[in-house]
Amino acid sequence: MEIKSIKAREILDSRGYPTIETDVILSDGSIGRVAVPSGASTGRYEAVERRDKDKNRYHGKGVLQAIHAVNIEIFKNLKGKNAENQEEIDHIMITLDGTDNKERLGANAILSVSLAVAKASAKSANLPLYRYIGGLESDLLPVPMMNILNGGKHADNLIDIQEFMIMPIGSDNFREALQMGSEVFMALKSILKRNGFNTNVGDEGGFAPEIGSAARALDFMVMAVEKAGYKIEQDIIFALDLASSEFYKNNKYYLLGEEKVLSAKQLISFYDDLIHSYPIWSLEDGMSEDDFKGWEMLTHRLGNQIQLVGDDLFVTNTKRLKMGIQKKLGNAVLIKPNQIGTLTETLNTVNMAHQSGYACILSHRSGETEDTTIADIAVATRCGQIKAGSLSRTERLAKYNQLIRIEEELGKQATYAGPLLRERFKKSIQSV
Repeated sequence: MEIKSIKAREILDSRGYPTIETDVILSDGSIGRVAVPSGASTGRYEAVERRDKDKNRYHGKGVLQAIHAVNIEIFKNLKGKNAENQEEIDHIMITLDGTDNKERLGANAILSVSLAVAKASAKSANLPLYRYIGGLESDLLPVPMMNILNGGKHADNLIDIQEFMIMPIGSDNFREALQMGSEVFMALKSILKRNGFNTNVGDEGGFAPEIGSAARALDFMVMAVEKAGYKIEQDIIFALDLASSEFYKNNKYYLLGEEKVLSAKQLISFYDDLIHSYPIWSLEDGMSEDDFKGWEMLTHRLGNQIQLVGDDLFVTNTKRLKMGIQKKLGNAVLIKPNQIGTLTETLNTVNMAHQSGYACILSHRSGETEDTTIADIAVATRCGQIKAGSLSRTERLAKYNQLIRIEEELGKQATYAGPLLRERFKKSIQSV
């Protein structure tokens, strides 16, 4: 089907800042609508979102220029094109932009069109989006990484670590996994209240208490799991997003909440102590995006034991990921479509990771919308893991609710990745 119309508009994300939403309409009337997210903790090598920088409007964060790019320049070049040719559509926009980081048109503008074209094409083909993208083998429901405690740039507290997450691996289906996460989240709320902590939530819906120590935060998580009636290691395991680029300066890591200034080697020992004390399966951005030597040491010491995820390190970019694979940095990659700017490039990164034995985690951003596209992409790519935030705030729960719908639609064909990950975790703790 041919692209008949493209219409972008300015809407607000979960932080109240503007973002872009785009409708693509095909010649048969099929409509695809996508709203793109925005990150707070962004990697240096990410594709660039276009902002107006007009201080008299939304403090400079407006996206009218990106909208103009979609409605005029991008539409002019895509009108009449076959929407089923996703790679061609994306290539046209990449070439039209003409920069390495999509700064001219804006990655936000390009991504909104790229994903909306895929959605419209899926509707035209009368297929769910995950099936349209991934084909008949799209049947693996991901284990959610639920961010229940926030720190770093996602909260106004002293916690250095940006995200403390739980991963429900003890169920046989996604619906029950979501129940487990919710019950642990509610148990944590009551424990924090009982201990005199504020239970307001951060950007991604997790609690943001005034705790400095990572160990104390993890202790509260252990208590919450047990209070909810579940077993550590068997039902629930933990994951951390360190976002270490945020506290890396002059070749040192400044952990203000811990009152420590550490070298890369010392920071790795800090992590080693944590994974020996708590059921931690995954560390994201354990080293800064440019600290390749630190990443090499981290991977050598812990890479055979746990999952080491590159986010700022790889930024969903095949060039960065290829470099990391060659240097043996980490063993997993976070997948954020808005880091790279098109669906085609996102899928290329996933494919490269899978072919190289790297795990993949589909991820939201801290500034989100009610758009659920990443839930479908997670199933389509069989990543087996997804970061969508905590068990509060509708823009986070929308992704989880979409996965419930997908699991129901797949019926007996659906497989939940929890038992697979549980076996991998068992093997990992035997090597710790």
